[in-house]
Amino acid sequence: MDMMALMKMGAQIFIESNKSGDAGSGLDIGNLTSALSGLAGGSGRAGFDLGSLLSTMNAGGLGAVAQSWLGDGNNDPISPSQVTDMFGSDKISEFASKLGLSQEEAVGGLSDALPQMVDKASSGGALLDSIGGFSGALGAAGKLFGD
Repeated sequence: MDMMALMKMGAQIFIESNKSGDAGSGLDIGNLTSALSGLAGGSGRAGFDLGSLLSTMNAGGLGAVAQSWLGDGNNDPISPSQVTDMFGSDKISEFASKLGLSQEEAVGGLSDALPQMVDKASSGGALLDSIGGFSGALGAAGKLFGD
């Protein structure tokens, strides 16, 4: 799945989430795609930086959750508070503000969208296989970000 299609899919899931509230369901998909890209792009780059996200999740004690998203089985849920911990309240505030959402609506929609976005980005296990499994994904992220 190409990056833009992945971002649009994540935006659609966010819009359809009952956790993003009435404000979330009325969002423009283009604006939401842009905001998601800014949140998950890392270092201000456009796109969805899977390596950075996985590294952050592992460092925050969410490695097992991330592994479930990468595999082909069921995706473990992530709570809104875990989403806030993962990105930091400043980034969540900025994301919510860009979209005219409350922080609660923002993290609610993200808690539904993120697992499915990572799952689709790694569909079939091809991503994990190509980089040596979950530890390989973290290693690649570490090399990329100098950790």
